[in-house]
Amino acid sequence: MTSDARAVLFDMDGVIVDSEVYWHELEQRRILPEALGTDHPDPDETTGMNFREIYDYLDANYEVRVERSEFLSLYERTAREIYTQKASLMAGFRELCAELREAGVTIGVVSSSPHEWISLVTDRFDLAFDAIVSAEDIDGPGKPEPAVYEYAAAVIEVEPSRCLVVEDSVHGTRAASRAGATVIGYRGAANADLDLPAADVVVSSPEELRAELHRRVDVGG
Repeated sequence: MTSDARAVLFDMDGVIVDSEVYWHELEQRRILPEALGTDHPDPDETTGMNFREIYDYLDANYEVRVERSEFLSLYERTAREIYTQKASLMAGFRELCAELREAGVTIGVVSSSPHEWISLVTDRFDLAFDAIVSAEDIDGPGKPEPAVYEYAAAVIEVEPSRCLVVEDSVHGTRAASRAGATVIGYRGAANADLDLPAADVVVSSPEELRAELHRRVDVGG
């Protein structure tokens, strides 16, 4: 099966790199105990959200006991540790990108993480994309609202309906679906049992993702 897809847009955390495993661990062990005490949200409540919006969400729904600046600093320090020391690149990701490029497909990153964090990943793993879009690029709410994917489609000059999006979170899949893209939900170690109802199809390994993209894009055809 092939489609008229002209671009593939990847979420970063939990897709390109397995950082969500470490985010969940360190949020529960380090960030949230300091920020909230013992009353913690479920990780799926905030996965896929920009870290600045996480503070606003927690402040509205929980009793936050640190100032916003201190909370953001906790995230900044944790991000540097995760992206420079802990996270691993998805198996076969470079090869997959090369295949997509060979097929004439535009590839990009659309992440809730700020550009500084994305650069830690692209520099460490020597990755290049046609477009890198962060939630900080838009003037408005990030995922699950569609604006970040609508903006990304405008940047690469491809209609959202001709974009394939690979996302691992409820917020991310909803954002891409609301923008009008075809959504491939990706389940990894951090979200193996997560329901992703907004996804058009769900895969559970790098091999399944590659096969699904091959079915939807004329790779080597």
